[in-house]
Amino acid sequence: MVAAQASFELRTLLRNGEQLLLTMVIPVLLLVLFSTTGLLDLGPGERVDFLTPGVLALAVMSTAFTGQAIATGFERRYGALKRLGATPLPRGGLIAAKTLAVLAVELMQTALICAVALALGWSPHGGIGGALSAVALVLAGTAAFSGFGLLMAGTLRAEATLAAANLVYLLLLALGGVVFPLDRFPAGMAAALELLPIAALSDGLRQVLQQGVALPAGALATLLAWAVVGPVLAALFFKWE
Repeated sequence: MVAAQASFELRTLLRNGEQLLLTMVIPVLLLVLFSTTGLLDLGPGERVDFLTPGVLALAVMSTAFTGQAIATGFERRYGALKRLGATPLPRGGLIAAKTLAVLAVELMQTALICAVALALGWSPHGGIGGALSAVALVLAGTAAFSGFGLLMAGTLRAEATLAAANLVYLLLLALGGVVFPLDRFPAGMAAALELLPIAALSDGLRQVLQQGVALPAGALATLLAWAVVGPVLAALFFKWE
Protein backbone atom coordinates (compact mmCIF):
# COMPACT_ATOMS: atom_id res chain seq x y z
CA MET A 1 0.00 0.00 0.00
CA VAL A 2 2.80 2.40 0.87
CA ALA A 3 4.64 1.68 -2.40
CA ALA A 4 1.50 2.22 -4.49
CA GLN A 5 0.70 5.47 -2.73
CA ALA A 6 4.31 6.66 -3.04
CA SER A 7 4.19 6.04 -6.81
CA PHE A 8 0.96 8.05 -7.07
CA GLU A 9 2.42 10.89 -5.00
CA LEU A 10 5.53 11.05 -7.22
CA ARG A 11 3.49 11.22 -10.42
CA THR A 12 1.36 13.97 -8.91
CA LEU A 13 4.42 16.00 -7.93
CA LEU A 14 6.00 15.71 -11.36
CA ARG A 15 2.80 16.83 -13.11
CA ASN A 16 2.51 20.01 -11.06
CA GLY A 17 4.24 22.90 -12.81
CA GLU A 18 4.15 25.16 -9.76
CA GLN A 19 5.81 22.48 -7.66
CA LEU A 20 8.55 22.02 -10.24
CA LEU A 21 9.15 25.78 -10.26
CA LEU A 22 9.54 25.77 -6.48
CA THR A 23 11.65 22.64 -6.27
CA MET A 24 13.80 22.79 -9.39
CA VAL A 25 13.91 26.23 -10.98
CA ILE A 26 14.23 28.57 -7.99
CA PRO A 27 17.16 26.75 -6.30
CA VAL A 28 19.07 26.60 -9.59
CA LEU A 29 18.41 30.28 -10.33
CA LEU A 30 19.67 31.26 -6.87
CA LEU A 31 22.79 29.16 -7.33
CA VAL A 32 23.58 30.68 -10.73
CA LEU A 33 22.71 34.25 -9.73
CA PHE A 34 24.74 34.45 -6.54
CA SER A 35 27.63 32.33 -7.88
CA THR A 36 28.18 34.52 -10.93
CA THR A 37 27.63 37.96 -9.39
CA GLY A 38 29.02 39.86 -6.44
CA LEU A 39 25.66 40.73 -4.91
CA LEU A 40 26.54 39.03 -1.62
CA ASP A 41 29.71 39.01 0.45
CA LEU A 42 30.27 35.30 1.06
CA GLY A 43 33.74 35.57 2.53
CA PRO A 44 36.93 33.94 1.21
CA GLY A 45 36.94 31.06 -1.23
CA GLU A 46 34.91 30.30 -4.31
CA ARG A 47 31.35 31.55 -4.15
CA VAL A 48 29.92 28.39 -5.66
CA ASP A 49 31.63 26.25 -3.00
CA PHE A 50 29.75 28.15 -0.27
CA LEU A 51 26.44 28.36 -2.08
CA THR A 52 26.01 24.80 -3.37
CA PRO A 53 25.51 23.12 0.03
CA GLY A 54 23.03 25.81 1.06
CA VAL A 55 21.09 25.49 -2.20
CA LEU A 56 20.96 21.71 -1.74
CA ALA A 57 19.49 22.28 1.72
CA LEU A 58 16.99 24.75 0.27
CA ALA A 59 15.94 22.18 -2.32
CA VAL A 60 15.27 19.66 0.44
CA MET A 61 13.17 22.18 2.34
CA SER A 62 11.24 23.33 -0.72
CA THR A 63 10.25 19.75 -1.59
CA ALA A 64 9.82 18.10 1.80
CA PHE A 65 8.26 21.05 3.61
CA THR A 66 6.86 23.85 1.45
CA GLY A 67 5.68 21.95 -1.61
CA GLN A 68 4.42 18.99 0.34
CA ALA A 69 2.56 21.10 2.89
CA ILE A 70 0.75 23.10 0.20
CA ALA A 71 -0.13 20.10 -1.97
CA THR A 72 -1.34 18.02 0.98
CA GLY A 73 -3.31 20.94 2.41
CA PHE A 74 -5.33 21.28 -0.79
CA GLU A 75 -5.73 17.50 -1.10
CA ARG A 76 -7.25 17.62 2.35
CA ARG A 77 -9.52 20.53 1.43
CA TYR A 78 -10.86 18.86 -1.73
CA GLY A 79 -11.60 15.60 0.06
CA ALA A 80 -8.85 13.45 -1.48
CA LEU A 81 -7.44 12.63 1.94
CA LYS A 82 -10.91 11.87 3.30
CA ARG A 83 -11.29 9.19 0.65
CA LEU A 84 -7.85 7.85 1.53
CA GLY A 85 -8.98 7.73 5.14
CA ALA A 86 -11.65 5.21 4.13
CA THR A 87 -8.99 2.84 2.77
CA PRO A 88 -6.77 0.48 4.81
CA LEU A 89 -3.88 2.96 4.40
CA PRO A 90 -3.11 4.32 7.91
CA ARG A 91 -1.92 7.84 8.66
CA GLY A 92 1.60 6.55 9.21
CA GLY A 93 1.47 4.85 5.80
CA LEU A 94 0.42 8.08 4.11
CA ILE A 95 3.28 9.95 5.77
CA ALA A 96 5.74 7.23 4.72
CA ALA A 97 4.46 7.26 1.11
CA LYS A 98 4.72 11.03 0.82
CA THR A 99 8.22 10.95 2.28
CA LEU A 100 9.32 8.31 -0.25
CA ALA A 101 7.96 10.44 -3.11
CA VAL A 102 9.82 13.44 -1.73
CA LEU A 103 13.07 11.46 -1.64
CA ALA A 104 12.66 10.55 -5.30
CA VAL A 105 12.18 14.21 -6.25
CA GLU A 106 15.16 15.19 -4.10
CA LEU A 107 17.32 12.73 -6.00
CA MET A 108 16.45 14.55 -9.24
CA GLN A 109 17.03 17.93 -7.60
CA THR A 110 20.44 16.86 -6.30
CA ALA A 111 21.53 15.61 -9.71
CA LEU A 112 20.45 18.85 -11.39
CA ILE A 113 21.94 21.20 -8.78
CA CYS A 114 25.23 19.31 -8.63
CA ALA A 115 25.50 19.30 -12.42
CA VAL A 116 24.95 23.07 -12.57
CA ALA A 117 27.36 23.65 -9.67
CA LEU A 118 30.08 21.55 -11.32
CA ALA A 119 29.61 23.55 -14.52
CA LEU A 120 30.11 26.72 -12.45
CA GLY A 121 33.38 25.42 -11.02
CA TRP A 122 32.24 23.71 -7.82
CA SER A 123 34.93 21.56 -6.16
CA PRO A 124 33.31 19.28 -3.56
CA HIS A 125 35.46 17.71 -0.86
CA GLY A 126 35.21 14.57 1.22
CA GLY A 127 35.16 11.89 -1.48
CA ILE A 128 32.95 8.83 -0.97
CA GLY A 129 32.85 9.36 2.79
CA GLY A 130 31.70 12.93 2.29
CA ALA A 131 28.98 11.80 -0.11
CA LEU A 132 27.70 9.26 2.42
CA SER A 133 27.74 11.90 5.16
CA ALA A 134 25.79 14.26 2.92
CA VAL A 135 23.21 11.53 2.26
CA ALA A 136 22.78 10.95 6.00
CA LEU A 137 22.22 14.67 6.57
CA VAL A 138 19.74 14.93 3.70
CA LEU A 139 17.75 11.92 4.94
CA ALA A 140 17.53 13.37 8.44
CA GLY A 141 16.58 16.77 7.05
CA THR A 142 13.93 15.24 4.79
CA ALA A 143 12.32 13.42 7.69
CA ALA A 144 12.26 16.61 9.75
CA PHE A 145 10.84 18.86 7.01
CA SER A 146 8.38 16.24 5.82
CA GLY A 147 6.99 15.74 9.30
CA PHE A 148 6.43 19.43 9.91
CA GLY A 149 5.03 19.97 6.42
CA LEU A 150 2.45 17.24 6.97
CA LEU A 151 1.72 18.54 10.46
CA MET A 152 0.92 21.95 9.01
CA ALA A 153 -1.15 20.51 6.15
CA GLY A 154 -3.06 18.18 8.46
CA THR A 155 -4.05 20.76 11.05
CA LEU A 156 -4.55 24.09 9.21
CA ARG A 157 -6.94 25.15 6.48
CA ALA A 158 -5.53 24.97 2.97
CA GLU A 159 -5.36 28.75 2.56
CA ALA A 160 -3.59 29.12 5.89
CA THR A 161 -1.16 26.35 4.94
CA LEU A 162 -0.41 28.08 1.62
CA ALA A 163 0.36 31.39 3.33
CA ALA A 164 2.25 29.91 6.27
CA ALA A 165 4.36 27.53 4.18
CA ASN A 166 5.46 30.27 1.79
CA LEU A 167 6.19 32.64 4.68
CA VAL A 168 8.30 30.04 6.44
CA TYR A 169 10.11 29.31 3.16
CA LEU A 170 11.07 32.96 2.71
CA LEU A 171 12.07 33.42 6.35
CA LEU A 172 14.25 30.32 6.40
CA LEU A 173 15.79 31.27 3.05
CA ALA A 174 16.87 34.57 4.62
CA LEU A 175 17.72 33.35 8.12
CA GLY A 176 18.78 29.74 7.67
CA GLY A 177 22.32 30.17 6.37
CA VAL A 178 21.35 29.19 2.82
CA VAL A 179 22.81 32.20 1.00
CA PHE A 180 23.65 34.51 3.93
CA PRO A 181 26.42 33.29 6.27
CA LEU A 182 25.12 33.03 9.85
CA ASP A 183 28.21 34.79 11.19
CA ARG A 184 26.83 37.99 9.65
CA PHE A 185 24.11 38.00 12.33
CA PRO A 186 24.61 39.08 15.98
CA ALA A 187 26.18 36.32 18.06
CA GLY A 188 23.09 35.58 20.16
CA MET A 189 20.81 35.52 17.14
CA ALA A 190 23.23 33.33 15.18
CA ALA A 191 23.35 30.80 18.02
CA ALA A 192 19.54 30.55 18.00
CA LEU A 193 19.37 30.30 14.20
CA GLU A 194 21.85 27.41 14.23
CA LEU A 195 19.15 25.30 15.93
CA LEU A 196 16.82 25.61 12.93
CA PRO A 197 16.69 22.49 10.73
CA ILE A 198 17.55 24.43 7.57
CA ALA A 199 20.58 25.98 9.29
CA ALA A 200 21.71 22.60 10.62
CA LEU A 201 21.35 21.04 7.17
CA SER A 202 23.07 23.94 5.36
CA ASP A 203 25.94 24.05 7.85
CA GLY A 204 26.31 20.28 7.96
CA LEU A 205 26.47 19.98 4.18
CA ARG A 206 28.88 22.91 4.03
CA GLN A 207 31.19 21.28 6.58
CA VAL A 208 31.20 18.06 4.60
CA LEU A 209 31.28 19.31 1.01
CA GLN A 210 33.23 22.56 1.39
CA GLN A 211 35.55 21.86 4.32
CA GLY A 212 35.94 18.09 3.96
CA VAL A 213 34.89 17.43 7.57
CA ALA A 214 33.67 13.97 8.56
CA LEU A 215 30.02 13.56 9.50
CA PRO A 216 29.28 16.66 11.67
CA ALA A 217 27.77 15.30 14.86
CA GLY A 218 26.21 18.57 16.03
CA ALA A 219 24.33 19.24 12.79
CA LEU A 220 23.20 15.62 12.53
CA ALA A 221 21.98 15.57 16.14
CA THR A 222 19.94 18.74 15.56
CA LEU A 223 18.36 17.28 12.43
CA LEU A 224 17.60 13.96 14.11
CA ALA A 225 15.86 15.76 16.96
CA TRP A 226 13.64 17.63 14.49
CA ALA A 227 13.20 14.38 12.53
CA VAL A 228 11.72 12.70 15.59
CA VAL A 229 9.48 15.53 16.76
CA GLY A 230 7.98 16.47 13.36
CA PRO A 231 6.77 13.05 12.17
CA VAL A 232 5.53 12.07 15.62
CA LEU A 233 3.42 15.23 15.89
CA ALA A 234 2.16 14.75 12.33
CA ALA A 235 1.13 11.15 13.04
CA LEU A 236 -0.66 12.23 16.21
CA PHE A 237 -2.53 15.30 14.98
CA PHE A 238 -2.95 14.85 11.23
CA LYS A 239 -6.62 15.02 10.28
CA TRP A 240 -7.98 13.53 7.07
CA GLU A 241 -10.51 16.36 6.67
